[in-house]
Amino acid sequence: MLKEEENPPLIWPAERSLRDFEGTWWVAHTKSRNEKALAWQMQNKDISYFLPMHRKVAKKRGRTFRSLLPLFTGYVFFCGNEDDRLEVLRTNRVAGLIAVHDQGRLVRDLSPIETLLLQGAPLQPHKYVKAGTKCRVIAGALMGMEGIVSQTARHTRLVLQVEMLGQATSVEVESDFIELIE
Repeated sequence: MLKEEENPPLIWPAERSLRDFEGTWWVAHTKSRNEKALAWQMQNKDISYFLPMHRKVAKKRGRTFRSLLPLFTGYVFFCGNEDDRLEVLRTNRVAGLIAVHDQGRLVRDLSPIETLLLQGAPLQPHKYVKAGTKCRVIAGALMGMEGIVSQTARHTRLVLQVEMLGQATSVEVESDFIELIE
């Protein structure tokens, strides 16, 4: 298990936002448990990528294990030119590439996730919600974020979906801080 500092950065180059990346976006569907290794290889080749991760704490036999895991298991988002795409394929860590037909939509889907991760919000994987109520956060640190409301007996969560993957992530929000979008 990797120590925190041994994990690749969530975004590369670290000083840039994924909104500023230039080139064509691709989604690398990795071989099993190869997301971080692929990210390291992309960083070494200076290929812009986004690998959203979440913290997981598990207890086993009285010991506590903390790990950083990919938010979308099996996927790394990257942006570049045709040479970059070929370099990613040459790593032997990719099962396949998914072409992004709506580049703007992918960036709009990923931007709130990037913002929340950089703010240190505790995101966790969530089932993709096809039907639900679209809402906007109107107060607090998440103000302006839009997503779908998911409620359990104890919590209200804002679900942020990545449509082309059919996957989602969620963050807890105060129910008083959201309004419906019509």
